[in-house]
Amino acid sequence: MTSLAERLRTAHDRVHSAAVAADRDPHEIRLLLAVKTQPAERILQALRAHADQGSPGGVALLGHNKIQEMDATGPALSEAGEHPGLAHEMHVIGHLQSNKINAALRWASCIQTLDTTRLAGKLDAAVARQAERGDREVRDDEPIPVEVMVQVNTSGEESKAGVAPESARDLALAVAALPHLRLTGFMTIGANTDDSGAVRASFDALTQIRDDIAGSGELGTEAARELSMGMSGDLETAVAAGATMVRLGTAVFGAREPAA
Repeated sequence: MTSLAERLRTAHDRVHSAAVAADRDPHEIRLLLAVKTQPAERILQALRAHADQGSPGGVALLGHNKIQEMDATGPALSEAGEHPGLAHEMHVIGHLQSNKINAALRWASCIQTLDTTRLAGKLDAAVARQAERGDREVRDDEPIPVEVMVQVNTSGEESKAGVAPESARDLALAVAALPHLRLTGFMTIGANTDDSGAVRASFDALTQIRDDIAGSGELGTEAARELSMGMSGDLETAVAAGATMVRLGTAVFGAREPAA
């Protein structure tokens, strides 16, 4: 049976090979471990393997779909993260409900799934309240902003969350104007189809949105360079389209156990 460490190595090799095939620097692309349903010890095992392999990209990235799972594993992972070799960042990669914002901000350094101005406003206000309570680090007398990405539904599939491509610019500019948020890029889920051309088009659309907004010169958009796109089945296509971050879960942790 293939071990987690072996699957992680294979995942990194896939990213490296995809970058080389696309004539890109492999160090431009980071691997985010999607840890849905994984217990803390299993995630720690992945962090140890990441450290042992000297994996590219430095600090490990962990992506949580569910805030309650982030909250449950957060204490153990935070304690482990004090060890330099197990340093990591937590990202929210699932839908964020308004009533889960405070829990998310306890652990997450980045919210990748921002898709409405309403949610952006609530996040901004929550960061300000954290600072007032002394629960958030400040720099130059201002709270350190939370990093966010705008999620865009580039495939147009009704089952997917995200702002419509034609509305992405307005949302991104609104987010960039908020004082306690830092727009770092854009996120999408590739088209769910066997048509490789359609999958590539859904990724190319996000790259074009990123290029237009990050190059607009508008205040707060200059750092919006990240492209979080590509998963186990389509990471090579995403890397070819310009992904800077790919999100892998079962490719590293193995198939999830069926729900009881």
